[in-house]
Amino acid sequence: QMQLVESGGGLVQAGASLRLSCAASDRTAIGSNMGWFRQAPGKEREYVAAIAWNGYMTYYVDSVKGRFTISRNNTSNMLYLQMNSLNPEDTALYYCAATRPWVPFATVGAGEYVSWGRGTQVTVSS
Repeated sequence: QMQLVESGGGLVQAGASLRLSCAASDRTAIGSNMGWFRQAPGKEREYVAAIAWNGYMTYYVDSVKGRFTISRNNTSNMLYLQMNSLNPEDTALYYCAATRPWVPFATVGAGEYVSWGRGTQVTVSS
């Protein structure tokens, strides 16, 4: 399984923006769908956003549509999550994850992810 390392979290005020990054350890990430999850204290892990291996298709949970943008750079094995208009409900530990290579994006659900990072904390104050 590939190694994933997140960065870019921090403490911000409501209305601010953050950009999370995730570095993948090897080139198999090129063929893998990738996603961002988050988990707030006392809550279940939430599937936030995903992007197909070729970058052509994306998924967002309703609560972040219009505010978050997922993107990837397969040349540098990087995944990103641009988060705008942050609010306190976005406070969580954010994880990036990857599926096995060549899984059709249309079939991908939260349970398809097999490689996980350790997370980066995002805290939004009101």
